[in-house]
Amino acid sequence: MTEASGLLSILLLLLHVSVSLADSSVYSPFLDCLHKHTDPSDNLSDIVYAKTNVSYTSVLENYIRNARFNTSSTPKPSIIVTPLKESHVQATVICAKDIGVQIKIRSGGHDYEGTSYVSDQPFIILDLFNLRNISVDVQNEVAFVQSGATLGELYYRIWEKSKVHGFPAGVCPTVGVGGHLTGGGYGNMLRKYGLSVDHVIDATIVDVNGRILNKDSMGEDLFWAIKGGGGGSFGVILSYTVKLVRVPEIVTVFRVEKRLEENATDLVVQWQNVAPHIDDRLFMRLLLQPVTSKVNKNQKTIRASVVTLFLGRADELVTLLEKEFPLLGLKKENCNETSWIDSVLWWANFDLGTKPEVLLDRNLNSANFLKRKSDYVQTPISRDGLEWIWKKMIELGKTGFVFNPYGGRMSKIPSDATPFPHRAGNLFKIQYSVNWNEPGSEADRNFITQARRLYSYMTPFVSKNPRSAFLNYRDLDIGINHFGEKSFEEGQVYGRKYFNDNFERLVKVKSSVDPRNFFSNEQSIPLLPNAPSIKR
Repeated sequence: MTEASGLLSILLLLLHVSVSLADSSVYSPFLDCLHKHTDPSDNLSDIVYAKTNVSYTSVLENYIRNARFNTSSTPKPSIIVTPLKESHVQATVICAKDIGVQIKIRSGGHDYEGTSYVSDQPFIILDLFNLRNISVDVQNEVAFVQSGATLGELYYRIWEKSKVHGFPAGVCPTVGVGGHLTGGGYGNMLRKYGLSVDHVIDATIVDVNGRILNKDSMGEDLFWAIKGGGGGSFGVILSYTVKLVRVPEIVTVFRVEKRLEENATDLVVQWQNVAPHIDDRLFMRLLLQPVTSKVNKNQKTIRASVVTLFLGRADELVTLLEKEFPLLGLKKENCNETSWIDSVLWWANFDLGTKPEVLLDRNLNSANFLKRKSDYVQTPISRDGLEWIWKKMIELGKTGFVFNPYGGRMSKIPSDATPFPHRAGNLFKIQYSVNWNEPGSEADRNFITQARRLYSYMTPFVSKNPRSAFLNYRDLDIGINHFGEKSFEEGQVYGRKYFNDNFERLVKVKSSVDPRNFFSNEQSIPLLPNAPSIKR
């Protein structure tokens, strides 16, 4: 062994010892406190995982949904708590606050930047995956759902009880209900029914003092704030009660693809003028990706894919699009008529005919490497602009777009009805999307840089003052809060992009319900200027 390698081994050993000591300084007092605040009959070994526990790694990794944050260098929690009942959540909040350690709240783990399970400070993960009860009351058209349930589980339980009810939320079935709804929650029925939070009629939350509050006891302002303002800033959301929506017995889905050599640019020009204004039963997502040309395998082109849900029959849809969107060239043979639950499966990339039980599969420990960003478009992009964008996408190589049309119900709900402000005035939302399989920092830098450059290129075409962003497409590039003397100013940077004019009200709610800023993350709501905060 060389002198240098010997020194490195000693340094690594000292680092391991110091980390272990730090973890033990958290674990022992936390566990002692937890025993004092839970039922003596509770077996805490079933819900508390220290790093020495043989199940710690699997529990941690099961709900990591971005492989960028599943590396040996990624900071790990001192403890993972997986509550089996609400009192365990109360005790965790009380005890974490008592010993002064940060808690990260995870429901499904789909936070794109890992803020629900990564921190550069000593921290505990409060993982809600066991709190997944769902109760559907078809007669009153409501469902009670705990935060640790997934969207797939919610859709399945609704389908069990009714074939003509659904819920307007996301298309990925493994997304956790808690995180999805606290950020607003949207899906392929938003033009007909708005956001998920537009249908929330009650909720329960554990506040900073460990109390369980419902809509009435938490008050109007806090109830407003947790319907799109990011629940992790205000407490631990235990459950939501939501109003179901009616869906037809038969709906229609289709996917049509065209490339640049098949007049895809003209298609996108027309899509911009049609998708946000057409019949609100119709949602036409547009996917734009750089791909290899069919004509010349040595050239890249752009593929435009229109992916659709129509709350009606195929004949009506074909007639509608022949008139409104002729460049699509839709034929009835392109369409699939199916039930709403089967459309859920189709949108989640399952074959038609797949049994709905697959929605109960949480697909654990199956993360890809990915980066996402977001924008809003308020004026159609010209043909010249689109052609310039295609060149940049082809130069970059892999980053693509998802265009999600607004209009319909979204234009009729006031921007301050919930913290989610992006309603009228927006034609569509952009998701910048890139996935990769190669591990390592070089691959990370390459693909993240691609996404950032495309985002920069899009500056002339998107919303301004602020350049708005969508909270559920978490993006730390747009600002991070270090919670020092400039916490409010740092919070404004990302806060106004996510919440526009609703940011001020969220700050007031935060300052009232969590005046010491216990519930915080890299992009949480800051306190009012000059308010005291916890120093970690």
